[in-house]
Amino acid sequence: MSDLSIQLHWQRKEPDLQPGRYSNAHVVQFNGNNDLAVDAAPDWGGDPGNTNPEQALASALSSCHMMTFLALAAKAKWPVAGYRDHAVAHLGKNPKGQMSVTRIDLHPVVRFDPGFTLEEQKLEEMLHRAHRYCFIANTLADSVEINILKAPTGEEARAGHSAA
Repeated sequence: MSDLSIQLHWQRKEPDLQPGRYSNAHVVQFNGNNDLAVDAAPDWGGDPGNTNPEQALASALSSCHMMTFLALAAKAKWPVAGYRDHAVAHLGKNPKGQMSVTRIDLHPVVRFDPGFTLEEQKLEEMLHRAHRYCFIANTLADSVEINILKAPTGEEARAGHSAA
């Protein structure tokens, strides 16, 4: 199996490390050259202009779910033209009373080539199947909810409400 890695870099900017008096801002580097500015969530004093770990987790799940769905759709010969998602990580306390991401909601919208029709139930089944096969979803167990949104069709899509 594969080993996939990142590099994380943090440097203290303050004279010393005191509770509540230091920055969590850091850089995560992907593939040796893709840098991402990361910080704590804004509710925890982080810069809202930076990504936070909770968003990164939602992003990882959303991306994995999409790629798994596309692989399944390609095998089924579905002409997927676009895909978008709005993933939301919910913070709260887990059953042990610890702060955690208690749930991640995905809101995928799939758009197909013109003329292709599919029963809504078939799309829902495939999206749930993608969830079952997604590596990240399997890691997170039961804290993911799939809320399937309907893609705009015909005139809606041409009017600029494109789903992907």
